[in-house]
Amino acid sequence: MKCIIIDDEETARAILQQLVSENTHLDLKGSFNSAMEAIKFLNKNADIDLIFLDIHMPGFTGFDLIETLQNPPRIILTSSDKNFALAAFEYEMIVDYLVKPFTRERFEKALRKASNEQQTIEQKSTSETMKQETEDDEMFISVSRRLVKITISSIKFIEARGDYILIKTISKDYVVHSTLKKIEEKLPGSTFLKIHRSFIINIRMIIDIEDNSVLIGKDVIPISRSKRADLMKVLNLL
Repeated sequence: MKCIIIDDEETARAILQQLVSENTHLDLKGSFNSAMEAIKFLNKNADIDLIFLDIHMPGFTGFDLIETLQNPPRIILTSSDKNFALAAFEYEMIVDYLVKPFTRERFEKALRKASNEQQTIEQKSTSETMKQETEDDEMFISVSRRLVKITISSIKFIEARGDYILIKTISKDYVVHSTLKKIEEKLPGSTFLKIHRSFIINIRMIIDIEDNSVLIGKDVIPISRSKRADLMKVLNLL
C-alpha cells in the first residue's frame, strides 16, 4: 500500500518511518510536518492508499484535513490523547487509532485492519465491475412472441434478410423482426463491425481473411470495398 505520514512531531515521524520501512507491504511516498504541505502533495497524487495522520497539529488539525479531502484513502490516526478515539470513528475512512508512543505490536495490528479494509474495497469493486460487465453482455430479442436472452459476446455475425435479421451465435441461430441499424446501435463498437450492407460481424470470431471475405466458423462473409479499410484498422495486425 502506498502511504504517507503527517505529523508535526519529528520524533513521531521518525518512529513511524522506521516502522513503515520494516513492513514489506508499505511503500512510503512522503512524510510531512504540516497538513498544508500534505494537502498539496495529495492534490497531485491521488493514488495514496493509507495516511498516518496526527490529530494535533498547529493551525490545521487532522480532522480539518479529513474534511478537505474529497475522496480520502484509509486513515490511521495518531495522537497522545486517548480522548479523541470516540470522535475518530465517526469518520468512515478512519480504520484505527494509535496512541503515542507507538509500539510495533500495536502498529502491526492497525496495519492489518487497514489491509483488510483495502482488500474489502478492492473485492467489492471487482465484484461490481464483473456484475456490470455481465449485464452489459446481455441482450433480449423477440422470438415468436417470446423474449429470449442472449449473450452478446457469443454472437458470431448478424445478417440482414429483408424485414428480418439472422443472429448467428455460437450455440444457436435466431431470426428476429428487426433491422441491422437497430441492432447495431445496441452492440459494442469495439467488438462488432458492419463490413457489408447486409452483415455485422464479431471481429473476435474471425478465423481467416482472404480477398474480399472473412471466414467465421464455416461461414464465408463478404466485405464491401468501402468497409475493408475499417476492418483493417480494428484488427491486431503483425
